Amino acid sequence: MKNGMIECSVCHSKLVSPSAKTVSRAYDRHKSRISSKQRVLNVFLVVGDCVLVGFQPILVYMSKVDGKFNFSPISVNFLTEVTKVFFAIIMLLLQARHQKVGEKPLLSISTFVQAARSNVLLAVPALLYAINNYLKFIMQLYFNPATVKMLSNLKVLVIALLLKVIMKRRFSVIQWEALALLLIGISVNQLRSLPEGTTALGLPVTMGAYIYTLIFVTVPSLASVYNEYALKSQYDTSIYLQNLFLYGYGAIFNFLGILGTVVIKGPSSFDILQGHSKATMLLIANNAAQGILSSFFFKYADTILKKYSSTVATIFTGIASAVLFGHTLTMNFVIGISIVFISMHQFFSPLSKVRDEQNGVVELHDVHDRQRSKESFINMAAGANEEASHRVVHDERQPLLPS
Repeated sequence: MKNGMIECSVCHSKLVSPSAKTVSRAYDRHKSRISSKQRVLNVFLVVGDCVLVGFQPILVYMSKVDGKFNFSPISVNFLTEVTKVFFAIIMLLLQARHQKVGEKPLLSISTFVQAARSNVLLAVPALLYAINNYLKFIMQLYFNPATVKMLSNLKVLVIALLLKVIMKRRFSVIQWEALALLLIGISVNQLRSLPEGTTALGLPVTMGAYIYTLIFVTVPSLASVYNEYALKSQYDTSIYLQNLFLYGYGAIFNFLGILGTVVIKGPSSFDILQGHSKATMLLIANNAAQGILSSFFFKYADTILKKYSSTVATIFTGIASAVLFGHTLTMNFVIGISIVFISMHQFFSPLSKVRDEQNGVVELHDVHDRQRSKESFINMAAGANEEASHRVVHDERQPLLPS
């Protein structure tokens, strides 16, 4: 983008850069008319996310020995990022082999340099994710796996607020009520869930836990919203190339964390494989798969769907922790998760969808309007302005999802 102008990826016309409100409206209209291919992708993303997110706190809990970690959590995060970098490289090579004649080569130096400059903003969520991944281990020292999963669901409300403020995303009154209901469900589950009698960082456990919870909720929420913005703002860039930058930044930040640990604890802590077990290896694989799946959520779906799918994994985490570790499923948990499911149904109900209003009257869109809204989202993904006079004819139109 130069001087507020951007180039259409289809016909290379110069267009005015869209405002956040225009992008939000185009995205809202697109969501209400998603294709069958998009629905299949959403189902796959949700099911996969439920399995991976459900197992994550279980594997972290299994990695503890006598209530502590014998390994450095930063080393797990570093190895996870390295695993994702290798995956992105492999997929990028495979994608390059199947490129059509005339397409811009993915593996050229010019393409890589241009993509690196365009996606430099991915360094911000990479840093925030590095902080959040460390906090995941800290939270396990205060709460059981089911409670950690329920606490992470608070991110949905924070993400909604950030989407409203940063990306001008619109939510109906019913959807805000659903998010409030979600908060109530989480609160019901948290009644009398804090362990007592221990301390952390010299603070009473409740105070230390509350501080970690606040950071645990806000940091990844900001990272998710910023990540969605960064990925969708460069929609034409290969997702595997974007992931390569995102995971590369993440590996760098976690490696810097390892170097900081070496300075504080001595050279012996530089052994990143020290204290690892089969459980930690499974944890690394799970975290890597979860991170890769999340990038598809942010680019081809949205952050709210990602967090709500993680909410569904709560019931799996609770049952699994009860079976494997003998944790009790209290009545608070049963009632709380029931309220959460009601909230999720209410949020995604067709009756809760936002409708465009003008002078207080709901607009009735005809076939032509629906076609324009579809075009506006395609142009939004490429950075085009909905109000611009530019239109793409039918034969030039690019598919929303990769074939």
